[in-house]
Amino acid sequence: MDSETTFVPRQAWLTLAIASVASFMIAIETSIISLALPQLRAGFPDASETKLSWVVNAYTIGVASLLLVSGWLADRYGRKKLFFGGLFIFFLASFVAALSPSADFLITVRVFQAIGGAMQYPAGLALLLAAFPPARIQTAIGIWGATGGLAAALGPTVGALLVDAFDWQAVFFINVPVAAVVLVFGPRWVEESTSSAAAERVDLLGVPLASLGVGTAIFAITQGENWGWGSLNLLITFLIAVVLVLAFIVRSRKHPEPLFDLGLFKIRSFRIGSIGTVFFIVAFFSWLISLPTFLQGAWEWSVLETGFAIAPGPMLCAIISPPAGRIAERVGNGPLLTLGGLCGVAGLLCHLSWTGIEPDLLKGVLIPGLLIGIAAGLGFAQIIGTTMKDVPRDQFAMGGAGRTTIFQLSLALGVALAFTIIGNPNRPSNEVLDGLQITWIMGICCYLVQTVLFASFSITEKANARHKVG
Repeated sequence: MDSETTFVPRQAWLTLAIASVASFMIAIETSIISLALPQLRAGFPDASETKLSWVVNAYTIGVASLLLVSGWLADRYGRKKLFFGGLFIFFLASFVAALSPSADFLITVRVFQAIGGAMQYPAGLALLLAAFPPARIQTAIGIWGATGGLAAALGPTVGALLVDAFDWQAVFFINVPVAAVVLVFGPRWVEESTSSAAAERVDLLGVPLASLGVGTAIFAITQGENWGWGSLNLLITFLIAVVLVLAFIVRSRKHPEPLFDLGLFKIRSFRIGSIGTVFFIVAFFSWLISLPTFLQGAWEWSVLETGFAIAPGPMLCAIISPPAGRIAERVGNGPLLTLGGLCGVAGLLCHLSWTGIEPDLLKGVLIPGLLIGIAAGLGFAQIIGTTMKDVPRDQFAMGGAGRTTIFQLSLALGVALAFTIIGNPNRPSNEVLDGLQITWIMGICCYLVQTVLFASFSITEKANARHKVG
């Protein structure tokens, strides 16, 4: 590589810093909201469990259903405008959410918080990718991806401390000073970028089809445990989601200015990265979400003890991700994702062998968690890098919106499957452990698919590179 293609201007590093701080804020807020549910129950005693679940679901569904629209808006009207506009909405909604007088009011504000979050995701990634030269994009994504691991590591512990000290309001107030600093300094550090290829007008019918289709799918997944996976209500809801998504696909293939360019899936790296995202995210989050329930229930550990026990794995993810990005610039994403998949398999096999009814911090939690942390460090950013590496620069926001939509669907699926398999956490410990072991077996299968998928991707990439050289 020559120096002109590898030199990174100061503006790019500042853009990376702003995008990373915003990403961390959103990720840690998502990871600690579940810790505040007991305090929310106490604060809103008249609210039912179903209603309180919408404090989480309203945000999840809102973000997922608006990502594709946000991607087009960012490419068309300016990624910087949409990013900081979304951050301002998120800032205001967080402040108001902390002052909520009722559960209904809080759920409503969470919808506005979701609008702000959805505006930031694709615009932030697009700003980041546009700021860096192509030869250094993997390094940038590696650093940006490390924020997710850091948020996963700090979320349970920091969240437990904040909620214990300041009650559930702390979950939302923590966003306010962070967002304020970014809003003050960020606009002068980040340069605007748009897409010359973005359509001036978008398929107006495709917008509600995509939003309602994805939103209905997420809603069905989140309601699976409550309604029962074989219930008529759930089957009808899934059917509606499928019909809406299929209608969106048919409409997008025929319309001259679609909301989302399905041609992106003709790009092999985007297609493989999207498929790999599903299996990796289901494996990782089914582990991350379900293990604390077992540790607090069967082992009777406190929230704080559980948070500190699980934190080393995600922390290792944050440490590994940046250098992994630099290595990917030399060897490609595929080998790292292959190795990551094998580490994930090893970590879950350790759980199956060593994690039992009797507490064992070293063998039952720490060693498996560190292996899964390596898998995550070689997974999160590398899958983003694979998915986005060949996306045209004019479609960065659109591609990022599609990638994040798949991420959100996979996250909801992984969490729903884990809780459904485990069942009632108040059952006898051996029954909860049996359910947990099934989720680990499911995770092993997902990691094996990831390993095979990216091993074959690596072989094909190397063969194509030799062909080009020849």
